[in-house]
Amino acid sequence: MPGAASGGAALAKIVVVTIIKVAAFIALMALVGRRAVPWLLMHVARTGSRERFTLGVLTVSFGVAVGAAALFGVSFALGAFVAGVVISESDLSYRAGADALPMRDAFAVIFFVPAGMLIEPAVLLEQPWRVAATVGVILLGNTVVTVVLLVLLRHPLGAALRLGASLGQIGEFSFILAGLGVSLGVLPESGRSLILAAALCTIVLNTPLYAAMDRLSERLSRYPRLLDRLERQKAPRLTATDLWMATPANHAILIGYGRVGRTIGEAFQRVGIPFIAVEQDRRVVDAMRTLGVTAVYGDATRPGILKHARPEFARLIVIASPDPYHARHVIELARARNPDIDIIVRTHADTEQTFFEQLGVSKALMGERQLAFGMANYALRSMGSDDDRADDVIGALRGGARMPTREFSSIVPETTRT
Repeated sequence: MPGAASGGAALAKIVVVTIIKVAAFIALMALVGRRAVPWLLMHVARTGSRERFTLGVLTVSFGVAVGAAALFGVSFALGAFVAGVVISESDLSYRAGADALPMRDAFAVIFFVPAGMLIEPAVLLEQPWRVAATVGVILLGNTVVTVVLLVLLRHPLGAALRLGASLGQIGEFSFILAGLGVSLGVLPESGRSLILAAALCTIVLNTPLYAAMDRLSERLSRYPRLLDRLERQKAPRLTATDLWMATPANHAILIGYGRVGRTIGEAFQRVGIPFIAVEQDRRVVDAMRTLGVTAVYGDATRPGILKHARPEFARLIVIASPDPYHARHVIELARARNPDIDIIVRTHADTEQTFFEQLGVSKALMGERQLAFGMANYALRSMGSDDDRADDVIGALRGGARMPTREFSSIVPETTRT
């Protein structure tokens, strides 16, 4: 676009130099960046600091963007985009995306609100045919081209139609290009108004377009021979991320893989129960995957992390982490996706256990109490009680039976007892 603004004989030279620089930048990131950046973030993640990992992601993203602009003349936006693509080459992308979600939302508001304020509603009334033509270009350029490419790549026709409909819009790069064109003088202000108006129209039309593509897919399903010709797919090549994310339904989700979680996981493995563990320590996740345990790296309370364990298809979630606030947040996220999921949670106080029982948790176990039951059982046997008597006493304690004396909790506060 700067070359188009300058015009004349310099145009060809600028275009050639720009293509060479961009190609060099892409090649460097493909050959070096896609290996160096995940390696660097992997080592940062293994330190166990969430703040340090978030800072590392931001440093890499801004560093690549600034370096691309300074060394290769690539725009800051394109450099940041390529940095995101490089980070997404590893499963760290889900943790990075979850940590960066609040910043992404803030930047989206900062970017899109000013873009929306530039829309002139009068354009829809004064130049309806130009707006319609711009909308047609967007739909043809995105929807039709996407469907054709996916069909040529032997993807299912129904999926190709739906994906084409979902992409029948324009996004932030279009607004960036339009703003750059106006600043360089190669696009009139009226042209940007048409682009913004068309963006608004495509957003409104996206839902009916998706429904139309869905109906078209159903009608085409009546012609199986045509679909057989279009959908002769090659077996998809699964990446490492696809493999560790693959999971059957009716599985268990284990939050935390410390001493408690590891014991529960080993019990699942002995019985053959499929489960997915969610753990914040990168070193633990690497060790789990080495042993064949399906693991998701990240904090289960962060948006986007728990969903990769697919709670909507799970039967049980076991929260083995000791933090009650962490457990409460996980319960809310899990029930938002699966209201009927069975939940067992670990607690450390009577008040916490009562609170979780009021939330409708299936089982809330207090670690110290279970330890006390085991020690009391052994102590009774050691002091001469027979096995049946010891089991009856412990059973009564587990059931909440009390001796006919004043409640201990009314004499000594719970914090003192702990």
